[in-house]
Amino acid sequence: MINEKIILGIDPGTTIMGYGLIHVHGKKFELINMGVLHLSKLKSHELKLKKIFDRTLQLIEEYKPDELAVEAPFFGKNVQSMLKLGRAQGVAMSAALHRDIPIFEYSPKKIKMSITGSGNASKEQVASMLKSLMNIKEIPKHLDATDGLAAALCHQLSKGKFIFIKNLFWLEIIYYR
Repeated sequence: MINEKIILGIDPGTTIMGYGLIHVHGKKFELINMGVLHLSKLKSHELKLKKIFDRTLQLIEEYKPDELAVEAPFFGKNVQSMLKLGRAQGVAMSAALHRDIPIFEYSPKKIKMSITGSGNASKEQVASMLKSLMNIKEIPKHLDATDGLAAALCHQLSKGKFIFIKNLFWLEIIYYR
C-alpha cells in the first residue's frame, strides 16, 4: 500500500501568514500550492485572527490536508510580538483541530536545518533551496509563502528519504483591506 497524503504548512504571522501544500505519494512529493495572506490593512488584532482562522479553514476545505505543520513562534526581544504570533499560530491550529487534522509544530531552526542543512539559514537561502528542490520557476515576492512550504516539507522530511518531482503550481496572494 502506497502512503498518500497532503500536508499543509503554515508560517503564522499577524501581518503576513504564509502557507504551502505538498502532496506525498509514497517516497515522492510535489508542490500543490503556496501563497500568503496579507493582514496589514486590518486594524484590530481580533479581526486579523478571524481572517487567519477563516483562511486556514478555507485551505483545509479546498485541499483536504491530512496533517498540519506549523512553525512555532520564536522568542525575540519583544514579548508583545511573540504573544501575537502565538495567537496567530493558535487560531491556525484551531482551524485544523476543528476538522480533526493532526498538528505538528517545528521550530524555525529545525525547519531551516531540514531544508538547507543549516539552522541559521536566511529566508532567502530557504527559498532558494526550495526553488531548486521542488523546481519552482520563480521565488515569490513574499518569502512567507516559502516559509509555509518549508514547514510542510520539514514535516515530511523528518519521516525518511524522499524524491522531489517537478510540478506546476500557482501562487495565491490574498489581501484584506
